[in-house]
Amino acid sequence: MQTILLAAGQGTRMRPLTEQRAKPMLPVVDKPLAAHTATTAVNAGASRLIIVVGYESEAVREYFGDEYAGVPVDYAVQSEQRGTADAVRAAEPQLDDGPFAVLNGDALYDEASLTQLFENAPAVGSYRVDDPTQYGVLYTDEDDTRATGVIEKPADPPSNLINTGAYVFPAAAQSWLEVGESERGELELTDVLERACTETTVSAVPFERWLDVGRPWELLEANEWKLEGVSRSLDGEIHEDANIRGNVVVEEGATVDAGVVIEGPALIREGATVGPNAYVRGHTLIARNATVGHSVEVKNSILMDGATVGHLSYVGDSILGRDVNFGANTTVANLRHDDESVRVQVKGEETTTGRRKFGVVCGDDVKTGIQTSLNVGVKLASGARTKPGEVVLEENRN
Repeated sequence: MQTILLAAGQGTRMRPLTEQRAKPMLPVVDKPLAAHTATTAVNAGASRLIIVVGYESEAVREYFGDEYAGVPVDYAVQSEQRGTADAVRAAEPQLDDGPFAVLNGDALYDEASLTQLFENAPAVGSYRVDDPTQYGVLYTDEDDTRATGVIEKPADPPSNLINTGAYVFPAAAQSWLEVGESERGELELTDVLERACTETTVSAVPFERWLDVGRPWELLEANEWKLEGVSRSLDGEIHEDANIRGNVVVEEGATVDAGVVIEGPALIREGATVGPNAYVRGHTLIARNATVGHSVEVKNSILMDGATVGHLSYVGDSILGRDVNFGANTTVANLRHDDESVRVQVKGEETTTGRRKFGVVCGDDVKTGIQTSLNVGVKLASGARTKPGEVVLEENRN
């Protein structure tokens, strides 16, 4: 199955993490987000990948090259992000005659469901959610096996069965990509889906597991999902006094010092150092060349390449970008005491994370002064600085 992977968007809802990189290249366990999608697609039957690139495209090209997971890779450029139909239209000249799949490069799909999608073409992936008003909602027949249409973000949804953004279109759809602008001013692939529903029978394939990774807390959820699949592997340098519990991966070239306790699932990548006397727990990723120093606790967090939490600090349910440096005794608050979900500013609007525990999001090269305190839901833009002893309470800081 020839498969188009959409990876051109700027990922504005994921800022500040995407201020200097494409969202599909954000780390999820041992590889970028889009690489998980591509791997799943190949395992499900993709014979060829066409990756649509735009924002920060060179990093995408460098990672995937001309071949990935044993299948050829081609690229199409969407120079202006005008919508999903426009993105697929950019890739259309590279399609062979025949049906084609379209997947979002910033979403995770389970392999068994994606296999069913490919085998039941033409098809669209479906998934049930608690709040369908934030998604495209599918119209289906009585037993939900055939899609008959779709409505985008309805105030009064016909059901809670949504469109996962995973499609297999018939060959004829290659000529259906000239669509008009939607109410949002975009060229929507859902218009192509609507036409497919009128021209042919479109299967609605239920997905067992699916995750749209559009906002920072969903990146945490993506890592939680993929860390569930790691198996214990201790190839790095581990001090005899360290205590490694459960499914923990310490890659070759990583160092775990004396007095460290690591409770899996967790991944300590090449070049990373942990300890002495540090505590790492929950679903935690310590990326390449990151540092967790003396008497530091890290819980259910992502420390990207080169991030440093030197000593006497706490980081919980948080994401630290590349080359972040937390000064001594920097403390992250990650829990609301009123039991309400933590709320975060996303594109100027206060949005619930749906999580009772959520800490901070730091862009690349953030540096905090000693004894900095960061409140729940705080976002620090790339390059931000705090003063010694500063308490940061607001949702965003430039």
